[in-house]
Amino acid sequence: MVDPAPLHPAENRAYRELYAASRGLARHWSRLGPRVGESAVQAALAHGVAAARRLLDELPAITVEKDLYGGPAALGLGGRLADFHNLAADRFLERNQAVRLAALEARHTRLLLAYLATVGETQRASERESFCRRWEAELESISEAVEAAAAGLGGDPDGAVEPVDRSATGRAAQKVAVGLGALGEWVDRRSAHRR
Repeated sequence: MVDPAPLHPAENRAYRELYAASRGLARHWSRLGPRVGESAVQAALAHGVAAARRLLDELPAITVEKDLYGGPAALGLGGRLADFHNLAADRFLERNQAVRLAALEARHTRLLLAYLATVGETQRASERESFCRRWEAELESISEAVEAAAAGLGGDPDGAVEPVDRSATGRAAQKVAVGLGALGEWVDRRSAHRR
């Protein structure tokens, strides 16, 4: 049954963003994990994928009663963002860079949940507040595990700078990224020597 009192716009927009962010995280991490080739990273990402999928399964229980749905528009946006990571952005990245950026996706989702919990508290919506606080706590351990796994890649510096995408296209994309980085370093060196 739909509750006639609508969500505050701050909640409405943020819950739609939560649908998109959770879908994007699950989709991106499910594809990134196998490409990284590091078991600790793969395990941490797989745990995050499972959690994001559970969050997506549970989220309608608190939004549908307010006539808010995570349908094709919200979930499609999350999928498109993940596709951008998987098909474009990750191709230019080293393994360590891709995993560190994935950790930021978890942080973003946690921060969004903390924000929603605070809005729920302000709106005296204890069910939504407790839902968001519970999920924020669950994602905290996942976020920390991915961050630790990302830092652990530093134990193998040569492996850490390998391309995420080992296909010919991925290796070419990373060469472009390395070339642009080298150009940037050259410009900065020249600028520093002129001073």
